[in-house]
Amino acid sequence: MHRFEKQKCFADKTNFVLLPLLKHMNKLPILLFLLFAFTNVCRAQLSPKEIARLKTDLVKAVDNAKLTDSLASKLEKLQNKTALVTAYTGTLEALRAKHTWNPYNKIKYVKVSMRTMQKAIDLDKENMEIRFMRFSIQHFTPSFLGFSKDLVVDRKEIVKHYQNNNFGIADKELIKNVAKFMIDSKRCTDQELKILKKFS
Repeated sequence: MHRFEKQKCFADKTNFVLLPLLKHMNKLPILLFLLFAFTNVCRAQLSPKEIARLKTDLVKAVDNAKLTDSLASKLEKLQNKTALVTAYTGTLEALRAKHTWNPYNKIKYVKVSMRTMQKAIDLDKENMEIRFMRFSIQHFTPSFLGFSKDLVVDRKEIVKHYQNNNFGIADKELIKNVAKFMIDSKRCTDQELKILKKFS
């Protein structure tokens, strides 16, 4: 096989893997609409004004690669990051996967995003918001890429919060939106749906 043919063959295989990822990454605005209903985010490290600005900028970052990089750099510089700050960093890394045109970088950023999300969960395993962030990203990532291995455990943890009526600092709007997202994801069992529908 000639060099050109080999390159074309590799490109075809790469597109087969990444085009579905691109398609699903375009749904991230839905994810971010839900995520930024959160309250009291990053309070220990950011002022109320900075928190409000961060929420606004994160929504804009969905369609702005430079802003995504800028926000990610800002959060990465914070020392002793809280679990939620770490989770927001992971979300921005997922956005970097959306924005980059390079196939290798797309895969790289998704991998980094998942590692960061795991760090956030290790810092606060009982945090429903963080579990939901990771569930949402993995939900929109094609399963054959191998980045969706935590969907079941995160789903069960999220539903457990609803079953126990334990929502931490989450407000009513967030509780309702997360329940609706979980129902619409079509990944829940009949018993889980009964629990979630009480809050949707």
